[in-house]
Amino acid sequence: MKSYILLENIIIYARHGVLPQEKSVGNEFIINLKIGLDLSKAGQTDNLEDTVSYAEIYEDIKDEMAIPSRLLEHVAFRIMKRLRSKYEKIESLEIKLSKRNPPMGAQIDCATVYLKDE
Repeated sequence: MKSYILLENIIIYARHGVLPQEKSVGNEFIINLKIGLDLSKAGQTDNLEDTVSYAEIYEDIKDEMAIPSRLLEHVAFRIMKRLRSKYEKIESLEIKLSKRNPPMGAQIDCATVYLKDE
């Protein structure tokens, strides 16, 4: 049986972007994660050690988001790399990182990058 933990619509204010105003003013970013792992043991034992702590994962995401980057691709890759190296139980990982109202002269809700690691 495949099993996942989903962290949906995490909103973090950060200073990522190419333009100077993006670095000084910042913007809201939305992060969605799909973490594939075997949850069968945790489902039986009710023990946190048999899964991953999504509270800890949130702290890892928050820490990476606090480091300014020019590109969303760079931020998403860093988050994915950190989680994969820190949590051995993770079997697959998907991240969707969106920047609200990007400054591109268009009416657009978000610009998004999506990475999938299996």
